[in-house]
Amino acid sequence: MTSWRTGTVLIGCGLLALTAGCIPTNLPQAQHFQAKQVKLHYLTQGQGTPVVLIHGLYSSAFINWKLTGVMDELAKDHQVIAVDMPGHGQSERPLTKESYGLQLVENVVLLLDHLKIKKAHIVGYSMGGMVTVKLLAKYPERVLSATVGGMGWFREGSGLQKFWEGLGKLPGGKLGPPPACLEVMGQLAVTEQELKQIDRPVKVLIGDRDICKQLYVTPLQKVRNDWPVVEIPNADHFNCILMKQFRQEIGTWLRTNAK
Repeated sequence: MTSWRTGTVLIGCGLLALTAGCIPTNLPQAQHFQAKQVKLHYLTQGQGTPVVLIHGLYSSAFINWKLTGVMDELAKDHQVIAVDMPGHGQSERPLTKESYGLQLVENVVLLLDHLKIKKAHIVGYSMGGMVTVKLLAKYPERVLSATVGGMGWFREGSGLQKFWEGLGKLPGGKLGPPPACLEVMGQLAVTEQELKQIDRPVKVLIGDRDICKQLYVTPLQKVRNDWPVVEIPNADHFNCILMKQFRQEIGTWLRTNAK
């Protein structure tokens, strides 16, 4: 959910990152693994307790996490793993619905299994935040802590769920994921009961100008007021991940939940 104007935002994010001084330094190691017959690409950097980064829609591991300086920040004391979801970045681009929706959550578990990691910190932005909350609901035993950026509660049965499913029926561009990805986005929604049952430590990061604050975070706070919410000043949905405070907040949360 990083953009509806794909090309403009991808280029814009790159320029913003450069002007913000977030030029990638140490290049991460690029690798691949098979997830249900789909070849997925991922980046690794650093050593220590593992943290998995999940990017947003129309983005990638490199754009969302390396270009913005998040990987460099977290790799100071963590093993950072940033995965390209199907239809994004350098991963394969399957056209079937079975490769998206809940399979995005399963892909994170398969990646952990592939790397022989029992538990990891999980960080997701936008669509990656949806995946993170669904992962918390389905596989809490694989999560040490979670950071949900640019997202909150994607509620089962909400109008937003129908909205996302409807987008899959619109003509798609060549730069974005296949329509099948959007058609089953609603599978990432969680019920109020699922949300209440999550027992892992979760922190929410949202730009103070992000429309998702009203759409997803405000409803979340009514159900989970125990989850700390940090608003990043002067940030919207697109530039929040470029802010120094954003990556610092993630690092602080990981260290707080180091066990």
